[in-house]
Amino acid sequence: MTVNDLINEFGFEALSLPDGEREINGAYIGDLLSWVMGRAQADNAWITIMSNINVIAVASLADVACVILAEGVKLDEEIIEAARQKDINVLTSPLPAYETAEKLFGRI
Repeated sequence: MTVNDLINEFGFEALSLPDGEREINGAYIGDLLSWVMGRAQADNAWITIMSNINVIAVASLADVACVILAEGVKLDEEIIEAARQKDINVLTSPLPAYETAEKLFGRI
């Protein structure tokens, strides 16, 4: 499944989409950034409610396929621009983190 597939199948909104064809090979849910840095794996979809600039830095370090902001969380325009500059796909889901993860279960 690609990031574009998430958008098309589940109606997630793209805030930053420099590489919609990036493949997703798993998911990680977490909001403690230091924990995510050590445990999220490359090509995961990272589900979080965090919305600060550090999310972009951690996503880059962990090399995740995308960040999915649960519960309709949005980013400030300057953070979206930072995501674009670092080639980080960022989506937002209106669902809570658990329900967002349920959508992915068995698909990635």
